[in-house]
Amino acid sequence: MAAPSNASAPPVGEALAGTFRTLRRTWLLGTALLSAGAFAGAIALAPDGSDSPGRALGALLFLGSSVHVAATGWFFTLPEIRAHAAAHRGRYVVAPVALILGTALAAALVPYEQLQWALLAFLGWQFFHFQKQNLGMAALAGVAQRAGSVKPVERRAIMLAGAGGIAGLLVHPELLQLGVDPPVRSLFPVAFAVFASGVALGVYALARREQRPPAFMAIYLISLLFFLPVFLFTSPYAAVAGLTIAHGYQYLLIVGLVSGAPRRGRSGMTGLCIMAVIALAGGIALDQASHLHGSPHIWERALYGAYLGAVMAHFVVDAGLWRLRDEFPRRFLTSSVPYLLKP
Repeated sequence: MAAPSNASAPPVGEALAGTFRTLRRTWLLGTALLSAGAFAGAIALAPDGSDSPGRALGALLFLGSSVHVAATGWFFTLPEIRAHAAAHRGRYVVAPVALILGTALAAALVPYEQLQWALLAFLGWQFFHFQKQNLGMAALAGVAQRAGSVKPVERRAIMLAGAGGIAGLLVHPELLQLGVDPPVRSLFPVAFAVFASGVALGVYALARREQRPPAFMAIYLISLLFFLPVFLFTSPYAAVAGLTIAHGYQYLLIVGLVSGAPRRGRSGMTGLCIMAVIALAGGIALDQASHLHGSPHIWERALYGAYLGAVMAHFVVDAGLWRLRDEFPRRFLTSSVPYLLKP
């Protein structure tokens, strides 16, 4: 008996295009909603003053900080990433090891009261890393929506607004819960002026853009206004927690899509499960180490320093793996999430 024809089934190419559209919308909508929800949740759940966060906000911060940092380790389960790292040992091996060992030694030997000045520089680097990711998200949203990547003036606007936001945090370190007193507090209005100038430039550039798909506009405006809570709230958690949670959730979403891509010898679900296990296990370890700065034991303070070094190693590794102007990251990500880079 002849097999029944499947005339109603769509052609393979059409089915694949439909899957790609769904995945692309998942990333665009997920990025916008997770970012907006992170800020709303952090502001709503923020405790008064510098009180400790409640269990709900603590859980959000755990996922958005420690878990997202640990998720970077998943990349090294892939043979092509290990081969790329072996060919670029300076960035992917030497720098991470040096950062972890160096910060472990510094935290063990330097009293925390003095170490806080170095933490101010570390946090400045961290928030710069946040804004670079925001820029990448906006650029990727433009490409995914066929509206083109961010233009030079749009790029400068995001980075200018970010510079103002970072400066606002550094001149008011109590927002970062650091006990240092920089003699530049009077520059907070200047920092806000820089931030506002970046926002104004970005809105102007967006208004002049020919193609403005709603999803691109939403992600671009989120990137542009990312540091707004710094200038609206005096509570450390209301001002800063949303930045951390939004950044981490953006990262976990796109790494989840990359890890969930089918690969030779590994299904998409297998890759996603491996990533989740690495992220959660590593996140728990990092979270435990992040609270040891006040320990009287030198080895526990060294673990706290190693935690800082691991976060900085995450900055360094990510800066290489997501740099789409380089051939390997562009080829790797195009093969993993083609619906974003070649819609």
